[in-house]
Amino acid sequence: MELRQLKYFQMASRLKNITRAAQRLKVSQPNITVAIRKLETELGVQLFDRSQKQLTLTPEGTVFLKRIELALRNIDEAVLEVNDYKQLQKGTIKIGIPPMMGAYLFPKVFSVFRHLHPNLDVLLFEEGSLSIREKLESDELDFGIIIVPDSTPNLNVLKMSRNQLMVCVSQRSSLARKDWITPKDIAASDLIMMKEGSYLRQVVQSKLSAFKITPRTVLESGQIVTIKGLVSHQVGIAFLLDFICEDSHGIKAIPFYDPIFVDIGLAWKREKYVSKAAQAFIDFCKEPL
Repeated sequence: MELRQLKYFQMASRLKNITRAAQRLKVSQPNITVAIRKLETELGVQLFDRSQKQLTLTPEGTVFLKRIELALRNIDEAVLEVNDYKQLQKGTIKIGIPPMMGAYLFPKVFSVFRHLHPNLDVLLFEEGSLSIREKLESDELDFGIIIVPDSTPNLNVLKMSRNQLMVCVSQRSSLARKDWITPKDIAASDLIMMKEGSYLRQVVQSKLSAFKITPRTVLESGQIVTIKGLVSHQVGIAFLLDFICEDSHGIKAIPFYDPIFVDIGLAWKREKYVSKAAQAFIDFCKEPL
């Protein structure tokens, strides 16, 4: 049994397709097919049900995948440890960040960190906070810059800043004259929400439910530029973080009657090996934004 066979099997299992697995691994399709066949012969079981258009794991294949993923992860971490002697001359960091923060917070973070560590590659993935937390636990990401939930039993969290959720309204709206927005104002307004998978959406929904408010949600979007554009054209109002609302043309940001504060922080999986590249990013994030 070869390490190469296990990696081919793992990728084919994840993508459920031999052709896409070959493209991802940059090898020929026959190489993967032959390697998996040899693996099945050696094990004496069929790992894939090939009777369907899409590759499906057999029960034996499911058990085998669970075991080898742990083994492959341990091997990858062993390689990271061995390569640490290179003293940050090479390294890749995979970071997840919610769309609401991606365009406004991360460029500053990235540019300064890149200047300090030009040899490290930083890969950015835009996801909702809930999805980022799942991918951290499944080792698909190294870090997430997320809205910190009340409980994070499987994650380490370094809090970076505390921010307020503001109610964004059009400057042409009658609400723009108010010093704060009341529950009654929300109930009487059309609301533009972040898409499902956003922790901020959950925070807002929880707050409104506490006031027994069921707002009219007229649109959901994961694109901040779209949401701000709709707000400025009086399509509806939206809850956005304070630093996103700053100096927004045609929009006024007003506090909610019962202020909503959230913490933004850097999260990573507990008990996972932290490479020197990863530790450099943790140390960098300890500095004020």
